[in-house]
Amino acid sequence: MSLELTVLGCSGTYAGAGNACSGYLLQGGGVNVLIEAGSGSVANLQQHMDLAALDAVVLSHAHPDHWLDLPVLRNAWKYVLDLEGLPVYGTAGTLSLAVLFTSSNDLAPTIAWSTITEGDEIAIGGLSFRFSRTDHPIETLGMRIDSGGTSLGYSADTACGWSFRELGDGIDLALCEATFAADEEERAHGVHLTTAQAGAMARAAGVDRLVLTHMIPTGRPELYREQGSEAFGAQVSLARPHERYEL
Repeated sequence: MSLELTVLGCSGTYAGAGNACSGYLLQGGGVNVLIEAGSGSVANLQQHMDLAALDAVVLSHAHPDHWLDLPVLRNAWKYVLDLEGLPVYGTAGTLSLAVLFTSSNDLAPTIAWSTITEGDEIAIGGLSFRFSRTDHPIETLGMRIDSGGTSLGYSADTACGWSFRELGDGIDLALCEATFAADEEERAHGVHLTTAQAGAMARAAGVDRLVLTHMIPTGRPELYREQGSEAFGAQVSLARPHERYEL
């Protein structure tokens, strides 16, 4: 095992009953990385590790269901744990909003912010990240993470004008948004993917395993699974809080 992904929250647009917004703990390469920090994700993170053991945070974009727990994570590090220098990687748009949630309009010294954009590559411990701008109304970064010969792809939020192919071949597991059901293409257009679009996109990119995430709370899970599996050509998994995937 080179990577372990734990779902902290996978609810699309807003937190559903018993489910936080987007948040994923990625462990491997000697580090613990929080990918996304949607509402409720930090509470669930503490069921798996101490906040002081967090090595970095990576945020895909500035929509609140993907980062709004960052200010309370900062509170924990600053006022309770008395720690400084948490590396956080995010877009310029996310930074401009995040600073507004601090009393000093400054994340430092608790958070060490690094701005990322299309085409950037970074290393966090033994993990290599590569970013690709997706098809979403604001700057949003899909990402590929490689470690020890295994690869994870994450779509972040996207419509069908982007593909995992932008992240290269050989993705072992893809975590892909599927906000709406297959018959809701009009609602998804230009903003999100349907179950069928997610499955077809991952299949065309040659992804080995597919996990659907970011499903709206009113969606029907078994319908999403059925539609995604049909389009992917193999059984897909649905993200669930606290579920783990090993690569």
